[in-house]
Amino acid sequence: MRIASLLLATVLGLAACAPSAPTVTSNPAVASGVYGARTDSGPSGEPIEIHAVRKAYLTDRNTRQRVAYNGPEEPGTIVVDPYARFLYHVIAPGEAMRYGVAVGQAGKNFQGTATINRKQAWPSWTPTANMVRTMPDLYGPLKNGLGGGIDNPLGSRALYLYKGGRDTLYRIHGTMDPSSIGKATSAGCIRMFNQDIMDLFEEVPTGTPVKVRTQAESLALEGPLVEMPDGYLQPAGAAQTASLPR
Repeated sequence: MRIASLLLATVLGLAACAPSAPTVTSNPAVASGVYGARTDSGPSGEPIEIHAVRKAYLTDRNTRQRVAYNGPEEPGTIVVDPYARFLYHVIAPGEAMRYGVAVGQAGKNFQGTATINRKQAWPSWTPTANMVRTMPDLYGPLKNGLGGGIDNPLGSRALYLYKGGRDTLYRIHGTMDPSSIGKATSAGCIRMFNQDIMDLFEEVPTGTPVKVRTQAESLALEGPLVEMPDGYLQPAGAAQTASLPR
């Protein structure tokens, strides 16, 4: 099972080494130590050590920060922008806590409104029947599910989105791979640093409304973005300035 878990982690988009070093932020969340190591209780009450996030991954766009919010959503709403790779928790009129996320292909398969109807600490994960059928060597050993824990691709927490009482199969969850945050990944929905999803998990109750933006909505509210060689996004204007010869 350990080997299968490691293979699964590879398929779920473990990022390669970035060709260039991103700019590391010094915002208050980083300074306060929220991305430091933590000890949490696992599915059976056993202690699980969550490593500190490496400073190289704590870029300005990746780290949580309180920002002005220009969307129409009411306080208490979670807004997911899979194109800008942000998650907003609207906390007051015109204000939100913004988090960086990683987005797999499944993260762009749903748009519109939903509700968090289920929350789970150290969630289990089961591949779909189609995944088992198309990649039996990889997913066959996991067809009955992978228990929650440090090797599970959903990480430390998961929020499950429902619409009309039905599971959308859209998840906001943690990750085994903090280097992926801020980037496009090969699979999965919306990943957050384990430290971020753990804190958000405590802040939002079941019944919380969620808005997942379309690409057009993202462009209108966030502006054009460019993916840089290191896999991170930058506003188009800033990316053009950075590419000019010095």
